[in-house]
Parts: sequence; C-alpha cells; structure tokens
Amino acid sequence: MSVLPAALQLGSLRVETPVVLAPMAGITNAAYRRLCAEQGAGLYVCEMITSRGLVEGDTMTRSMLVFDELETVRSVQLYGTDPVYVGKAAEILCAEYGVAHIDLNFGCPVPKVTRKGGGGALPWKRNLLGEILEHAVRAASAYDVPVTMKTRKGIDADHLTYLDAGRIAEESGCAAIALHGRTVEQAYSGQADWSAIAELKASVGIPVLGNGDIWEAADAIRMVEETGVDGVVIGRGCLGRPWLFRDLAAAFAGDEVATLPNLGEVASVLRRHAELLCQHMGEERGCKEIRKHIAWYLKGFPAGGELRRAMALVDSLATLDVLLAELDPTSPFPVLELGTPRGRQGAPRKRVVLPEGWLDDTDGSGCVIAEDSHDTSGG
Repeated sequence: MSVLPAALQLGSLRVETPVVLAPMAGITNAAYRRLCAEQGAGLYVCEMITSRGLVEGDTMTRSMLVFDELETVRSVQLYGTDPVYVGKAAEILCAEYGVAHIDLNFGCPVPKVTRKGGGGALPWKRNLLGEILEHAVRAASAYDVPVTMKTRKGIDADHLTYLDAGRIAEESGCAAIALHGRTVEQAYSGQADWSAIAELKASVGIPVLGNGDIWEAADAIRMVEETGVDGVVIGRGCLGRPWLFRDLAAAFAGDEVATLPNLGEVASVLRRHAELLCQHMGEERGCKEIRKHIAWYLKGFPAGGELRRAMALVDSLATLDVLLAELDPTSPFPVLELGTPRGRQGAPRKRVVLPEGWLDDTDGSGCVIAEDSHDTSGG
C-alpha cells in the first residue's frame, strides 16, 4: 500500500491537499472555483484559455481570466500549438495576471482541436511538444512559476504517447505531468486505464497526477494506492457535487469521510453556487449559468419533472428560492448514485480526426499548426 501524500509540491508551489480541479470549459469559472475552495483545500484551475487569443488581446479570452477576490493562488490552463505564442502567453499570465501555476493542455479529444494537430494529438510530434514546453517553462521560470502539463495515453491504442510525453516533460523542466488514463479515441467512454498511470509514475522523476474515474474520495485513495501517484485531478466527479473536495481533504488527512448530504443541504450548496455566479456575472447571466448545473445537483433526488423544467428556466435568485422551497429538504442522499459517472460519457470515436499525414512521423520540429483564438477544450 502506498503512503498517502500529505501535500503536492509543484516547484515552489505547495498544495496542502494533493487534489487539483480539472479545468472544464463553461464550468470552472471564478464562481465555481470559489465554491469548491469553500469546501476543501486543493488547487483550482481556471477555464482553459488559448495562447494566441491571449497574446493577440482577444476580448473573449481576456474576459475568462477573472479571479475571485479570495483566490490567492491563481492557476490557469493554457492551450497552444505554437511554441512562441505559448511562451509569450505564459509571460503575460505571470506578469499581468499574477498566476502562480500554469498547466498546458495536451489532452483535448474534441475533433475541431485534433484535426489541427492540437490537444491530445499534439504529443505525437515529440519535438514540437518539447519546444512548446521549453518555451513555456523558460518564460514562467523568470517569475518562479511552475509549469505542468496534462495529457492522455495517446491518440489510440496503436499510437500511444504518454511515456515519451513524461520523459519530454521532465527534460523540459515541467514541475509535474497529469495523465488521463484514456486515449483520444476513447474520449470519455469506457474505463480509465490506471495501469498506464502507474507505468508513467514509475518512469519519471517528476510528480505524476492521475485523472480518470474518480467519482468518490475512496476512488482517489485507491488510485494513489494502486499507482503511487503524487496527487489526483478531479473533473466530472465534482459536477453538482463540490463537497467532493471536502471529502477528498478528509480522506487524504486520514479522517473519516461521511458526506452524504440530504436534499436540503444540496439545495443550500446549489443556492450558494447561484449566488456566487450572480456576484461575478450579474444576476441575469448568473441565473442562466446555474441552469446547466441543476440537473447534476438533483441527480437521483426526488423532484418532479415540472419542477425540474421550471428550474431549467430560472431567471432570478428570487425565483430560484421559490422553486428550491418546493423540494423536500429531508430527502436522503441517493446512495445508488455513489460511484456512478457524471457529465460527458458517450461512445468512442469511430476515428480520430487528424491533419493529413500527421502519423507519418513523430518529429514536428518547425511544424506550424493553425490555432484558433477561440478554441476551447478539456482533457
């Protein structure tokens, strides 16, 4: 059995609980990060932004770089395919936004990203990957800011990249590497391969974070015990369940984990989430944003179809309060939901969309990949 890590050390940055909130487009905004941080310790990463959009001053990109007033450790995930743009973007994040951690995304399985050679497709070009990492690390190191990367096992079972990616990350000076135990072809389907995470951990000398199929705190502990990872990355498991971070903090501290909130307690967290969204975005937009979270919060709880439909159209905090009052606060947590997937799942890709000739070689030196300043993704 592996000894549970007491903290996660990323260069000069110490994360007291070895847990990282995965950046999720449209989810991990400042309000949600604040909500999760109120539940437990960890590192909470901003929504992914594009290097080109940041460098060129794109309004949408800049608008995503919003931080809560209590967010003392600013962490941002950066997407990029051009080493020079990534280096410049890393410098901007450090110099102008005071970030304490930069994560580079090489795990996105979305076709619009992989067809350009980005996301989970990029690590196939080993030299290009190294060039991007080196530019980012060089720029961030001037500010003593650690750079990490997140990736997947590879493009598909016949084109694996994770062991080479780990080696390149270490050689480039990255502070850690996170591995989602699925290929691009799998997307979010099937089961994450934790054995690959263990293999990566055994092959590199930098911290390794494990990602994939962590739905409960017990899953995180099991991953550490089975793979020896230095920490875990939480994505879909916290959708509608931000208290998972409280459970994780307790589990890594060796304390008893017993968070099974009744419907009244869940409604209170949902209301707090909506309140924070409205504080950051204004009430109209904040209420529109909370709509997509409501089904996740109420999953498995008794709530009639008419009530759910009304909540999906909520347009003010006052209306939300009226609707929440219709729920039975004494309804117990639906234990059958424990350990079940949340959020995106779907089927494996029939094929991974790649640039023509992408798999012909693994070099990529001097390779130019078109990067849209509005590309969004997750890993």
